[in-house]
Amino acid sequence: MIMPRLLQRLLLTLGLGLMVSACARENPAAAKVVSLDAGQQRETIVLGMGCFWGAEKRMSALPGVIDVEVGYANGEVEGSYEAVLAQERALRAGRSQKRNHAEVVKVTFDPSRTTLEAVLIGFWENHDPTQGDRQGNDIGSNYRSAIYYLDEAQAAVARATRDVYQEALRRAGHGPITTEIAPLEVYHRAEDHHQDYLKKNPYGYCGLGGTGVKYPGSMTPAVTLQPRLDGKALAYDRQLVVFEAEDCAYCKRFKAEVLDHWKSPVPVVRTLNPNPPTGWQLEKALFATPTIVLFEQGREVSRYTGYDGDRTRFWQWLGFRLLTPEQRRIAFEQGTERPFTGSHLDEKRPGTFVDPITGAPLFRSDTKFDSGTGWPSFFNPVPGALTYHEDLSHGMRRIEVRSASSGIHLGHVFDDGPPPTGKRYCINGNVLKFVPDPGK
Repeated sequence: MIMPRLLQRLLLTLGLGLMVSACARENPAAAKVVSLDAGQQRETIVLGMGCFWGAEKRMSALPGVIDVEVGYANGEVEGSYEAVLAQERALRAGRSQKRNHAEVVKVTFDPSRTTLEAVLIGFWENHDPTQGDRQGNDIGSNYRSAIYYLDEAQAAVARATRDVYQEALRRAGHGPITTEIAPLEVYHRAEDHHQDYLKKNPYGYCGLGGTGVKYPGSMTPAVTLQPRLDGKALAYDRQLVVFEAEDCAYCKRFKAEVLDHWKSPVPVVRTLNPNPPTGWQLEKALFATPTIVLFEQGREVSRYTGYDGDRTRFWQWLGFRLLTPEQRRIAFEQGTERPFTGSHLDEKRPGTFVDPITGAPLFRSDTKFDSGTGWPSFFNPVPGALTYHEDLSHGMRRIEVRSASSGIHLGHVFDDGPPPTGKRYCINGNVLKFVPDPGK
C-alpha cells in the first residue's frame, strides 16, 4: 500500500530531526533545519545564490515565502563567516583540501500559498547559475550556485526546473548551468548581524540580479534587463556610465545627491543593463550597484563601486582622472602654484570661474580684481560655493578655502581686499575653469 504523501513527509521530518539531534553536540545550528511542519504548513529548502545578503532580499520578496534565513551549508569546516573566508584563502593557496561551505539562504514557504516549483523559479531567475564558483566579482567556492534538498521529491523538482531553465538559457546564448544539486548534509545559521542585513543596512550591497532570462511560462516577474546602451550615441572620447539596479537605495541616493545637480564637463548616462555600451569594453564584470565607470576611447579606464553619501570621495576619484599632475598636487595636496604662473590671471571677459571637476560655479568675473600678488583674486564668491578651514601650516594662521562641491583645495582668504567685502580670495588659477557668458 502506498503511504500518503503527507505521512511520508512527517516521517521524513521525524527521521531528519532524530538524525540532526544525534549530531547536535557537534553542530547545534543544524537542528533548526526542518522539511515540513504539518501544523504550520511550512516547507523548507536551502539555496546558494552567491552573496547571501542579496539572495535573502530577493527570495523574501517571493509570494508565499514565510521566512528567509542566511547560513552556511555542505562544507567540512566550522560554520562561521570568518572560517568560510579563511578556508577559501587556504584552498586558493593549496593549504587545504577540505570542502568549503556555500553561503546559502534557508527559504521557508507556505505550500498552501505557493509551490516548490515557484520558489525555484525565483531562484533560477534571480542569480546567474552558469558561473561556477562565483557570482559576478564575488569569486570562490563559497559563492557557488546550489540547491540542497531535504528529500527526493525536492530533488526531482530541482532537476526538472534546472532542465527547463537550461533550455531557456541556451536559446538566449548562455552556457551550461553549474548549479550543484545535492542533499543537505550540514547547515549552520549565520551570525545575527548577517540576518536581514539589507533591512538593517538599506544602503548596503546591491547585487545586479540574474541573467535577465525568464523561466518559460512562469508567472513571477523575472529580472528584466534594459537594452544595452548604444556606444555610437555616447561620447567616445570620455563618457561616464552609471550602472544601476532596480530597488537599489544607493542608486537613488547617488542620483539625488550627485546626478540631479550634475554640471561636470564629463557627460553621464544611467543604465539598468550590466553590460557595457555596444562596441565598448569593461575591464571586468560588475558585481554591485551603483558602479560608475569612466570610459575613454570606448574602454573602461576607471570605476567607482558603491556610494554611501561621501560626495567628496566620489569627486576625488573622478578628479584624479580629469586633472593634470600639477592640478592634482594643488587640489588634493594643498599645493600652491608659483605666482604669475597660473591660468586666468589676466582673464577679464564676463563669465564664471567653475570647479574643474564638478562644473559648479565658484566666482563671477565681475568680482575679480588685480591684487598684484600673482594669483587670481576675488572679493566675493558665489553664495554657498566654498567651505572654510583653519590652516596652521608653514608657521602661519590662515583660512583655507575649498570647493563645496568637490572638496578640492582652491587657496586662502585674507582681510585685505577691496570694498564692499574687504576680502581677498587668493586662488590658484590652475584649479579654476573659466566659462564665458553666452556670446562673449
